[in-house]
Amino acid sequence: MIVRRASAADAAALAELRGVDGDKLSAYADWVVAHAETHLPFVAELDEQVVGAAWLLVAPRVPSNESLDRWYGDIQSVEVRAEYRNRGIGSALIAAILAEARARRLLHVTVHSGHRAVDFYLRNGFNHHRRILLWKPTDSRSDPPSGTG
Repeated sequence: MIVRRASAADAAALAELRGVDGDKLSAYADWVVAHAETHLPFVAELDEQVVGAAWLLVAPRVPSNESLDRWYGDIQSVEVRAEYRNRGIGSALIAAILAEARARRLLHVTVHSGHRAVDFYLRNGFNHHRRILLWKPTDSRSDPPSGTG
């Protein structure tokens, strides 16, 4: 197995793993190119076929007195083809992402996991963190709280 950073040339394989096809494929490929600095795709290959992918969002944090250059990461869209699951491919993708995070000296890396994948992330070095909170709008007409807009 080879795990590597993906490029625009991998857009079709990345799109297929996400279920993007048809008339949306070109727009997806354009998005991959437009977001190449902030959304870093990684792919896993077996026999020269992409069998899995994962993304690392890299984003700045507000500067502090201790550091003006603060960055964090967020893992997104980890996917392995069903017939290749439970072979260590997902773990290899996460290892590559975390190596990139270390190389970039990110403050931390988060992941918003589906219920089924929580144990996978725990096995790969993540921990539950009680200070991460999540807000979701109740509907599309939600207004921000007064005084924030």
